[in-house]
Amino acid sequence: MKVEPPKLRPIKMFAASVMLALTLLSGASVAEEVYDPFETMNRKVQRFNDAGDKYVIKPASKLYEKATPRIFRTGVKNFLSNLSYPVVIGNQFLQGKFALGMEDTARFVFNSTFGIAGLFDVATPWGLPAHDEDFGQTFAKWGMKPGPYIVFPLWGGVTLRSGLGDIPDTLMYPPTYVLSTAEGVGLSTLWTLNRRLELSDAENLLSGDRYIFFRDAYLQQREYLVADGEIEDSFLD
Repeated sequence: MKVEPPKLRPIKMFAASVMLALTLLSGASVAEEVYDPFETMNRKVQRFNDAGDKYVIKPASKLYEKATPRIFRTGVKNFLSNLSYPVVIGNQFLQGKFALGMEDTARFVFNSTFGIAGLFDVATPWGLPAHDEDFGQTFAKWGMKPGPYIVFPLWGGVTLRSGLGDIPDTLMYPPTYVLSTAEGVGLSTLWTLNRRLELSDAENLLSGDRYIFFRDAYLQQREYLVADGEIEDSFLD
């Protein structure tokens, strides 16, 4: 297979650039706490995203569920998770978590070999649990503040910090260097369908203002990740 130069997903690259521009135009500083100065625009974009989910992504995920056995979907999930694990490992080391970085390296090696390219998660039963690290968390460890919350078409809601973090994460993602555009789209589609099925049960938790619910859930999740599970009563990411 022909090796191509690293390519950022166009939507993410465009969105990260626009986020930075909007922040500067609004007078917001990257060093400020998270806030939502673009709520009116964000709500309109979320309605667009919700329509896309309702009429395209959700039906496609249900069709995918009916057409494939659970063992296949689990294997795909494990494979995609393992494929992205170099991003986790790289961010562990960048955050100074050297012991965890070594453990996650061992996890990646074991799942890639004994787990047959990551189709099976053999590392967790062997005492090497999965971790979740990205460059948004690394930026936070380095002292960067979250910046504004913005919702983008197809991408969804992000903060400036986590959105910009997607750029170096993409550069650390192995398929960036070896997959064609069509192959990358196929891989992203599989990830989206699996992820949508995982979120199906969470729909029952939706209540009140849908926009506020999604925004606050996202900010709480980011806070949890940045704090390594040590939560305080504030939205920091």
